[in-house]
Amino acid sequence: MKSRWSDKEARGLEGLDILVHTSRLIGMDTRLVIWGGGNSSVKVKGIDHAGRPIRILYVKGSGSDMKTITHKQFTPLRLDDLLPLIKREAMTDDEMVAYQSKCVLEPGAPKPSIETLLHAFLPPTHIYHTHADAICALTDTPNNTEIIKEVYGKDVAVIPYFRPGFLLSKRTGEAFENNPRLRAIILDKHGLITWGESAKAAYLETIRMIAEAERYIARHKRRSRMPSVRSSSSKETRYAVASAVAPTLRGEISRGKRMVLLYDDDPEFLRFVNHSKAKSLSQIGPFTPDHLMHTKPWPLFLEVNSSDRPNPDKIAATFPKSLAGYRERYVRYFNRHKTPGVTMLDPNPRVILIPGIGVFTTGKDRRACRIARDIYLHTVGVIQDSAAMSSYVSLSPRELCDFEYWPMENFKLTLLPPEKELSRRIALVTGAAGGIGKAIAERLAAEGAMVVLTDIDLEKTRAVAEAINQKAGEANAAAVKMDVTSESSVKRAYEEAVRAYGGLDILVSNAGIAKSSPVDRLSLSDWDRSIAVNATGHFLVCREAIRIFKEQGLGGNIVVIATKNVLAPGKDFGAYSASKAAQAQLSRILAIEGAEDHIRVNMVNPDGVFQESGLWSKEIREERAKAHGIPIEKLEDFYAQRNLLKTKIYPADVAEAVLFFASDRSSKTTGAILPVDGGVREAFPR
Repeated sequence: MKSRWSDKEARGLEGLDILVHTSRLIGMDTRLVIWGGGNSSVKVKGIDHAGRPIRILYVKGSGSDMKTITHKQFTPLRLDDLLPLIKREAMTDDEMVAYQSKCVLEPGAPKPSIETLLHAFLPPTHIYHTHADAICALTDTPNNTEIIKEVYGKDVAVIPYFRPGFLLSKRTGEAFENNPRLRAIILDKHGLITWGESAKAAYLETIRMIAEAERYIARHKRRSRMPSVRSSSSKETRYAVASAVAPTLRGEISRGKRMVLLYDDDPEFLRFVNHSKAKSLSQIGPFTPDHLMHTKPWPLFLEVNSSDRPNPDKIAATFPKSLAGYRERYVRYFNRHKTPGVTMLDPNPRVILIPGIGVFTTGKDRRACRIARDIYLHTVGVIQDSAAMSSYVSLSPRELCDFEYWPMENFKLTLLPPEKELSRRIALVTGAAGGIGKAIAERLAAEGAMVVLTDIDLEKTRAVAEAINQKAGEANAAAVKMDVTSESSVKRAYEEAVRAYGGLDILVSNAGIAKSSPVDRLSLSDWDRSIAVNATGHFLVCREAIRIFKEQGLGGNIVVIATKNVLAPGKDFGAYSASKAAQAQLSRILAIEGAEDHIRVNMVNPDGVFQESGLWSKEIREERAKAHGIPIEKLEDFYAQRNLLKTKIYPADVAEAVLFFASDRSSKTTGAILPVDGGVREAFPR
């Protein structure tokens, strides 16, 4: 553990400013805190609304993340109103929260942390609470008090496990009162408390404490190696198996609510899942209860015969029974340990371990999957470190259930924004680098979908995906190279898509090309190319999507970007019109064949979308202008004036039509055509 402190960066900062700065330093290192974990505070002198001098406790607000925390995410409270509470013998959570709310100085400030009193009861100016992996590894052993004494001597107090709240705060404050010379306090299963009269002193003590623990653990790990019962498959094999089994896993996990899956084969995961003791160790429990809402009490460990090469068919066949066993265990755990008045949460696993292959994590979106993935990666490290020193232990099932269904913990769920219309859905868009494909991908992502953007131009597609992710703040868009005319390219692209998000719910078949020429001057190569992209390409991407839909068993949705020319073909556009007509006819067949598996197929018929369109190259514009007998500069106006509404059609207009078919707004519609052409009489669906 290395210090990130810089006197130059901290120069001139004090009070709340230095608290924000140092909290971010801590949040930058995932070995200290991860995804909203940890806490920090500072005590300063200030003035209240009436101009009276007071002491203020600034403490991290509930639900904020130390890595990105801002000034507004700290809650200011009247310190002297909080201090008398340490004399009380007991206080319920509701009483404590109500009391703390009356001590908040600023209306609209975030809800104070449940650990506010812990920070108040410790006298030093700066207090930092981390869930450091190395410290948790020390506490997650049956003889943790002896181990901690061996590491630090008598200068560190250990507080037995209490759920965060009044009693834990009181015991922590009393430990300091009894020995003001303490160097730090360690909370069993809950991390490290350090302090100082300056932010620098408190931060550096945090680093020193953890570095000492890491050195102690390292000495024991050199003497203790957990045996492996199998070696990992090659990366190529792992990826192939993960892609093959993901739709089945996702389908089974999503029987209640759709879930997204994230696959990971980090070397740390592989070393763990291949250990002979991995199954038993993984079922003991989390290294700290603070992560329960993200990981559940234990993962699903999928049994795989160690002598077999990874077989996707066997894994897929084994999973439903294993998942049923997991759910039954969770229901028993809940019924045995629940408190009155609580309702059982989703009984499905958030983490799935597969020996030889790696880990799948599940969640409502990519972010939720990534949180579970990151937390479990740290869990794996703590488990192995504790086992190397002694043995790994967690909390009892009753304590875990008490924490998992604790109203103060579940309050964090109420801070999450409401789910969007396409939340939990995974979409794949072909031709996503062009104007229409880009607009569709952006629109679906804006409504909460995970979107796989595919195109033959990977660099351009990546730029679109990166722009979507910057706006969304998460990796909800992925760019994949796909040549729709190549069966192998389509297959590889779908494998990448499945590894990215676990499956598929929506396919938008948008890729297309246009060639303008009278039939008698149309070359065979241009004809073949039009058929290959607009018809065969559509066949290949739809066939692969339908296979995934059926493996998942969740239904599916195909939206086809056809054209006005399907119903009203134009002069000198034979290759385009014929190939798109083939696309449309195949779409009708897909609607018929897919219905029994709840797969909907609908078409959008745009006309003359010029904006950012790769379809309307300079050559095509010239040829279409010539076919209509108008100057090229009048072409866009010509298309606008020929429709009933006298309007231009934009990519965003097509994207809105796609959203209608891709969403549940059209849940009882299949085999339909929706024109987006401003009203072209000849192209009215009949």
